[in-house]
Amino acid sequence: METKKVAIVGYNRIPFARINTAYAEKSNQDLLTAALNGLIERCNLKGKLLGEVAGGAVIKHISESNLIRESVMETSLDPATPGCDLQQACDTGIEAAIYIGNKIALGQIESGIACGVEAMSNIPFETSPRLRKALLKANKEKSVVGKIKQLLDPRLKDWMPVPYKGQEPKTGLVMGGHTEITAKYYEISREDQDLLAFKSHQNMAKAYDEGFFDDMISPAFGLDKDNNLRRDTSLEKLAQLKSAFDKENGTLTAGNSTPFTDGASAILLASEEWAKENNLPVLAYISFSEVAGIEYVENKQNLLLAPVFAADRMLEKAGMKLEDFDYYEIHEAFAAQVLATLKIWEHDDLAKKFGLEKALGKIDRNKLNVKGGSLAAAHPFAATGGRIIATLAKLLDQKGSGKGFISICAARGQGVTMILEK
Repeated sequence: METKKVAIVGYNRIPFARINTAYAEKSNQDLLTAALNGLIERCNLKGKLLGEVAGGAVIKHISESNLIRESVMETSLDPATPGCDLQQACDTGIEAAIYIGNKIALGQIESGIACGVEAMSNIPFETSPRLRKALLKANKEKSVVGKIKQLLDPRLKDWMPVPYKGQEPKTGLVMGGHTEITAKYYEISREDQDLLAFKSHQNMAKAYDEGFFDDMISPAFGLDKDNNLRRDTSLEKLAQLKSAFDKENGTLTAGNSTPFTDGASAILLASEEWAKENNLPVLAYISFSEVAGIEYVENKQNLLLAPVFAADRMLEKAGMKLEDFDYYEIHEAFAAQVLATLKIWEHDDLAKKFGLEKALGKIDRNKLNVKGGSLAAAHPFAATGGRIIATLAKLLDQKGSGKGFISICAARGQGVTMILEK
């Protein structure tokens, strides 16, 4: 069976905002609908029936079980356009692109939107198990006395809400705690982490000044730029920040780690025929992708290093080397994670510990996150994949040809890599 080429033909996102700032009162649906409406306007999709819209949020309320379909119904797309929720932690956005892309490649659909959103400011709270059971029992009681009796069972402490901590259930550590172990294990210095963060902010500020994001971001709820960007940051300022996770001996700080973030992004994918019929440009093609997992409970230093495996398998299938790309977009969840991944790819002894035959190679750092990365833009979990795909597609379109490499790590020891070509 001959497969179709999967084209990236449009993109849009809203500005990303640090938690409890510009989008403090907004829901996942509010943010995602804003991003989708911006894409619809930008690509003249009003009234269009698309093959499918797929995406999700990492953190959702129970009422948001059909978030994508509900959001689609709030836009001007043909209401017959189906929607599908999926989730793979920080890989959600790029996994949505793989999902839609595969359907296009197989001829099941001709067009679709991959999207992701995170409203961390509107995060749901859990209840204690004892209170939850009491509430369920009270709901079944028919008399007021019976209901009151059930509600008197929980203790005072049981009524306190349980906030989201982002811990890995298997280890009890938050992602930053794991990455502190990564930094120590792979000997990633504080200075190198701060330098990567500094360059991320510098590159993004320059990209804004050049107008690179003018046709990529639609203003939303009073915000027109990513508000995590620090134009005035410096290596001196970054060096003054205190350790965020290991207070005594840590190297991860608020400056070289991404904060909790609100935001949404959307990517329009299509067959070449559909793009031509709808007068939309082919910005780039998705040619290869790979998803991987890694053991991280015994080897706690490896939580965010699954892209090591994904990249190796993908490059072998593509018949390419790590040095073969014009641009590299590597998700900067933490500067230490990026630097550890690069170090493993570059050194035979480390690569062999992962079961690889040899190191994948050394990339040109001048080609890495040239328009800024997650440390500058910040990181709304499910929306990051769309931001990265859009950035790389535009870079390749501007260049007129070439290849781009994407790597995104995720919680639960997972990771995705992807190749875009023009």
